[in-house]
Amino acid sequence: MIGRERGGRGQPPVGGVRPPLGKPGLKKERAVALFLFGLLAFNPPLLSIFSKPLFVFGIPLLYLYLFCVWAGLVLLVALNTSRRIGAGPGEPPRDGTDR
Repeated sequence: MIGRERGGRGQPPVGGVRPPLGKPGLKKERAVALFLFGLLAFNPPLLSIFSKPLFVFGIPLLYLYLFCVWAGLVLLVALNTSRRIGAGPGEPPRDGTDR
């Protein structure tokens, strides 16, 4: 039938592997976007904007900018590459209750 997975009603598809949910390649597209953002954020012309003799809570503005952008990129990459804990491909996360 059109639009049905192989394997029938409620049965796993042939090979026992379900396709991942969501748009295929979305993580790769996000990874490329994060890489490009990192290139722009650490580009010398943009860094020169923050290279001023200004201090925020005793920290030079350039150092604060570098640390915040770096931490933000690390967080976004971690979110992009993480998987749901306890869930296989195509399964909802387990909440500890047996149904």
